[in-house]
Amino acid sequence: MKTVLITGANKSIGYETAKRLSKNGYFVYLGSRNMENGQKAVEKLRNEGYENLEVVQIDITDLNSILEAKNKIERQNGHLDVLINNAGISGALPQNASNALIDDIRKTFDTNFFGTINVVQTFLDLLRKSDSPRIVNVSSGLASLTLQSDPSWNFYAYKGASYGPSKTALNAYTIALAYELKDTAFKINVVDPGFTATDFNQHRGTGSVEDAAEFVARYALLDTDGETGKFFSKEIKEEGNQSPW
Repeated sequence: MKTVLITGANKSIGYETAKRLSKNGYFVYLGSRNMENGQKAVEKLRNEGYENLEVVQIDITDLNSILEAKNKIERQNGHLDVLINNAGISGALPQNASNALIDDIRKTFDTNFFGTINVVQTFLDLLRKSDSPRIVNVSSGLASLTLQSDPSWNFYAYKGASYGPSKTALNAYTIALAYELKDTAFKINVVDPGFTATDFNQHRGTGSVEDAAEFVARYALLDTDGETGKFFSKEIKEEGNQSPW
């Protein structure tokens, strides 16, 4: 049975993505920073008929927590087929470039950028044991420098010194990692699930978590002909949902 780890999966998009991959026959490790919240999420999913689920405590800002999660999955399965880096924070507001606190910016990067890199690097050896390893890094349209520079873009006015730049950095790292592993079976992509209504944005988003999760899961399930090193956005309808960097 194929295995997947989804960070930040005890609620919202990660939770819904767990449903879809469970339906597709994956054993889902539902990553949660808080073990109690994660266990409640797993119990709820099981009560709804979903199978092959287990909570894994993982705080992506804590290397020891990441290592313990990796060791648990290694003991139980010996490999990992899919890693979905969904955990992230929006950061403290406001995020004005002229006066945002450096400590607040650093905290956002510690989660969205450095934390995600720690997860990727820690789990790479388990992913290398898979015949078809996949890494999906959940990002945002706010990470696109091209769109951020386009006055006609719907979200042109949504600028900040913290969240968007942290995801831009993650996008750049994804390009580098995908290039390094381009001659292997890895498929590594960035996915923007769109402006989704979650507690991340006080439910102001216009998209549903169900549709967002379906989009994220699509890139976890890429076949051998799937693309790698790309940036896909649910809100881009042309060119196979490819978003400009």
